[in-house]
Amino acid sequence: MGEQISKQATNAGMLYTGENPGVKALEENMAAYFNMLQGFLLLSHGSSTGAGPTLSSCIHKAVKQVVDSSFMLLHEAVSSYGSPSNKTQKLSIPQLAGAVWEACSALKKTPSTNVIAIGKAISQVAVSMKDVLREMNELKPASNEGEEEEEEEPSENFSTKPEDKPCDKDDDLCDGDLGSDLSPEEMKIVELTTDIVSRTLVVHKELIRCITLLLQRENSDDISVDSLEKILKVSQRIGVQVDEVGACLYPPQEISAIKVAIEKISSLSSEVETELRNLKGCTEDFGEACSRLRSSLGKLGSELGCDLVPELENLVITD
Repeated sequence: MGEQISKQATNAGMLYTGENPGVKALEENMAAYFNMLQGFLLLSHGSSTGAGPTLSSCIHKAVKQVVDSSFMLLHEAVSSYGSPSNKTQKLSIPQLAGAVWEACSALKKTPSTNVIAIGKAISQVAVSMKDVLREMNELKPASNEGEEEEEEEPSENFSTKPEDKPCDKDDDLCDGDLGSDLSPEEMKIVELTTDIVSRTLVVHKELIRCITLLLQRENSDDISVDSLEKILKVSQRIGVQVDEVGACLYPPQEISAIKVAIEKISSLSSEVETELRNLKGCTEDFGEACSRLRSSLGKLGSELGCDLVPELENLVITD
């Protein structure tokens, strides 16, 4: 259906490649276009049957993009007919037709099942975690004062242009040193937290593999959508805590907030593991990844005086 709408958008654009189209040609094109959109909406509504919140959201977003871009194209086609600025408006019609093509092409990437939609959403969480991890790896300890004193004198060719001068240490606009002046104690917290985020990312990668295996089951249609939706929601909440803990590492570090974040990551990770085991989709690699994450959480918890033992004891691994 998307290809048919794309062709119809092409026909609409072709009307303006030469002289102004006749009223009848424009009316026929619009009537055919609207009939096609109506059929497209009915078809998309039918495809939403049995869809969970995540898949429904994906379908709605893709459909809305096609409808919105089509309306913009038709609106411009009508408004440019007989307009004094006809030539300028005619130039925008091919671009608007192109937007319809892109929207129709995106339909092919829309998930076809609940499992695929949820898997893609969890992948987005993992991508965000990877970004946080990259930023955390950029945090650096403060440089030694002795090294600063031994800096070479500026040469004769040293630029005196304002834009080339180093900013003052007290200058609020100088962001280059942000995250580059951590004490040894703060760096230890960074290293332990970075390990947690790295382990959390591995857990999510293994989670995606588990969901892929669920999709390959013969009875994949019988998988509980509610359980998968719950796993996704918990995964997204873990992602929020990863963002939070990453922001708290910049000096001065917010230790109390870091404690709260790792406690939540611990409990939420337990929920994901429990739900996945209930679906009988937990692999050995996923279990090992969760175990390593618990170990990393325990190390930082000990460093911060945060008791995560009760939470870890509640995780009973069963076959």
